[in-house]
Amino acid sequence: MVKRILSILGGTLIVLVLLFGLFLFYINFTDYMPAPMEELQITHRNPKNIESETLSLMTWNIGYAGLGREMDFFYEGGKMVRPAKELTEKYLNQITNYMQSENNIDFWLLQEVDFKAKRTWRMDQAQLIGLSVPDYNVVTAVNYNVPFVPIPLSEPMGKVKAGLMTLSKFSPRLSRRYAYPQIAGWPDRMFLLDRCFIETRFSLDQGRELVVLNTHNSAFIADQLLMDKELQVIHDKMMREYELGNYVIAGGDWNMNPPFLRPENNYNGHLFKEAAVKFPADFLPAEWKFAFDSSVPSNRYVDKAYVKGSNGTTTIDFFIVSPNVGVESVRTIDLEFENSDHNPVQMNIYLR
Repeated sequence: MVKRILSILGGTLIVLVLLFGLFLFYINFTDYMPAPMEELQITHRNPKNIESETLSLMTWNIGYAGLGREMDFFYEGGKMVRPAKELTEKYLNQITNYMQSENNIDFWLLQEVDFKAKRTWRMDQAQLIGLSVPDYNVVTAVNYNVPFVPIPLSEPMGKVKAGLMTLSKFSPRLSRRYAYPQIAGWPDRMFLLDRCFIETRFSLDQGRELVVLNTHNSAFIADQLLMDKELQVIHDKMMREYELGNYVIAGGDWNMNPPFLRPENNYNGHLFKEAAVKFPADFLPAEWKFAFDSSVPSNRYVDKAYVKGSNGTTTIDFFIVSPNVGVESVRTIDLEFENSDHNPVQMNIYLR
């Protein structure tokens, strides 16, 4: 009897190992492997060209409309995987309503937009956002494309297809996706984001161009050397464009604190917590500018539902501009993480 039980257990274990091996083979075979650079399709809906020297930009990681005030997240120490469908719809409606109320913004740089994912009830958020603000030209790029994320085992995330979205009141000349190097090891990298940034180019007078970069850098990385390896790609791009005489603006969710960040004015009542890594202060020449708001956090930790002054918060969403771009103002809009684990950050600039 004992031998039979052991035989059954051994056979079951072999079957499970084989199934797990087949699953890894399937994920590896279907692994999303984008090229270092890819041209992106632009949805042209506004033919206007840039004529003013003053422009406004907003960067916002919308947290796939799944990480609003009521949510925590299992990957950061919480327990929840996704909100109820009604809550997801509410978050997305609030996000689009806010974008409609800020219709004077020239450029929106969005991160964590779901195209089709189990965690957001398979909504095409990019399409819904685009329809809500019809005056903008639209570009999207995929940075997360996994047929099945198996964690947590009790309620797997399942299929995820998501990415970045750049919207502009002006007609882009072209747009490209630039891949960051994979800094995660195997097999983790098959289930994580393939990080990238979107380049969008706009023609100006005298043959120059405005180059807007929308970035979403790696999260949950404590190794500064790995983050620096990723940053080198966008650094080289920014320097090359400026040397050509172009105006360069890079903004998004960098997942690291900007250099010299010191919270001011009591951080508007929030609890400050440093990010695991910081942007190296000497990574760019001194005349390049980091534009961020140190009086309001742009991101909260989602180890628990949001309670102001209780959750750790920090600043990881900001802009970098080339020396020929002047910064008039930059502010983080404190929405108190009502509909995302990030607050939007607005910057007004002028071209010298």
